[in-house]
Amino acid sequence: MAGLPRQTPQSVAAGTDKRFRRGHVKPSRKRTPAWRQAWLALRVLAIASVLGYGGYLGVTAVVAAESLQVSHLVVRGHHRLSTGEVLALVDGLRGENILTIRIGEWQQRLLASPWVERAVIRRVLPATLEIMVHERVPMGVGRIGTSLYLIDARGVIVDEYGPAYADIDLPIIDGLATVPSEGSALIDMARTEFAGRVIGALSSRPELMQRVSQIDVTDLHNAVVILDGDTALLRLGDTDFSARLQQYLDLQPALRERLSDIDYVDLRFDERLYVRPVKVPQAQARR
Repeated sequence: MAGLPRQTPQSVAAGTDKRFRRGHVKPSRKRTPAWRQAWLALRVLAIASVLGYGGYLGVTAVVAAESLQVSHLVVRGHHRLSTGEVLALVDGLRGENILTIRIGEWQQRLLASPWVERAVIRRVLPATLEIMVHERVPMGVGRIGTSLYLIDARGVIVDEYGPAYADIDLPIIDGLATVPSEGSALIDMARTEFAGRVIGALSSRPELMQRVSQIDVTDLHNAVVILDGDTALLRLGDTDFSARLQQYLDLQPALRERLSDIDYVDLRFDERLYVRPVKVPQAQARR
């Protein structure tokens, strides 16, 4: 209308509705045709087959390689066992492929000998095996029943004692046998450990140990020792074995002057010792 001022139109900002989210539209991807997928799968399968066959040929060639067949066996660490005895335990190892042999199984075969405590086989390429043997060390000759056996500090029976071991000078140990029962060990471990303590202590004094002929460990609190050329039973208790044995040796000449036949000498008391003479039968004493 004439005479009225013209009004400039104004824009009105509408508030954003937070509940409204704009969708993100991604361009559609073209699908690979099925025939192309099948073709790619066949190519991968073909490549894998070629690689697998090549690997098979490679492994076969390695296994069959003469340069990798075991041709030399070197034995180390053995003393009592001969080289031939050790090699007999791994008979069949020569000629095997050095890369594919199962070392653990062959080491177990070596343990079949009671003389072998531990064994290690080491590969030395291309065709040598080193056999390291750690033998058991007998600590004494155990008397079990009427038989004698070489026994180590763990109570393992190494072998029956006989002429083949005449060079081994060890004391006879009595009292090691357990009470026979089904499934039980032949050797009592507590007594074996006690015998080991006695022998270990006396071995620190070689001049004493070489005079010991027999050790009886039947009583775990009283080791009884017999010396070469002396029939007296020496009761040493369960400690101070070397000192007590030396005490007897120091007094031995004087004791023999007073008593020709001694049954036992009790050395368990540090301040004094007790000597028991052999009882003479009455019939013999009257003569």
